[in-house]
Amino acid sequence: MQIAVTSQNRKTVTNHAGKCRNFWLYRIDNQQVQDKQLIELSREQSFHECAHTADPLTPHPLDDIHVLMTGGLGQGLQNRLKQKNIQAVVTTETDPDQAILAWLNGAVLS
Repeated sequence: MQIAVTSQNRKTVTNHAGKCRNFWLYRIDNQQVQDKQLIELSREQSFHECAHTADPLTPHPLDDIHVLMTGGLGQGLQNRLKQKNIQAVVTTETDPDQAILAWLNGAVLS
């Protein structure tokens, strides 16, 4: 399983997923973090820009993730993620590692 966490400043969970261009990508096996890497997208690849320039089903660099975790996102992005079978998770946790651990431990996030 792969989980992407929005982190524009590379330190904290970003509140606006649509304009975020930096994501921590976690690879999870057996409920344990196996790998973590930073993914940096161009402005044109941000979800916000893609929504205005491409069909919602156009391939995107984060298409292989299973979960997108963020501090906030709009209904349009939620719908586009759902079309690609990506679960949107909103967290109030500001530390990406702690947000992942909370989710793995079954914390209720929307």
